[in-house]
Amino acid sequence: MNILVIDAQGGGIGRQVVSAIRDKLPDLTITAVGTNTTATSAMLKAGANAGATGENAVIVGARKADIIIGPIGIVVADSLFGEITPNMAKAVGQSDAKRILIPVNHCDNVVVGIQDIGIKGLVEEVVTELLNSVEH
Repeated sequence: MNILVIDAQGGGIGRQVVSAIRDKLPDLTITAVGTNTTATSAMLKAGANAGATGENAVIVGARKADIIIGPIGIVVADSLFGEITPNMAKAVGQSDAKRILIPVNHCDNVVVGIQDIGIKGLVEEVVTELLNSVEH
């Protein structure tokens, strides 16, 4: 199973996700794709098996992934301070992969009805959902 983790800016969310997945599911293949080298590097240091950077890496990775994980902005063009291009958002949105989206209320994308439980709690929910997805 190929898990694709996408993040932008400093890669902090992606780093926490990769680390948490690695702790609970050490044998999964995790590909980290950052919109910039800082984000990619952070996820690689957290234990991703492979990493790449930029728009084409997101497009190719979305085609090959079984599950895509990232902040909700990865499906919104021009989000994450403009780091998500329209082509990136389209590739993630049209992928056949299951998407596990983290409801981070930044960059004018607000998800109502979601408790403010903090990134650590959200990452725990990501891992729980991933465990459920891998087991089925």
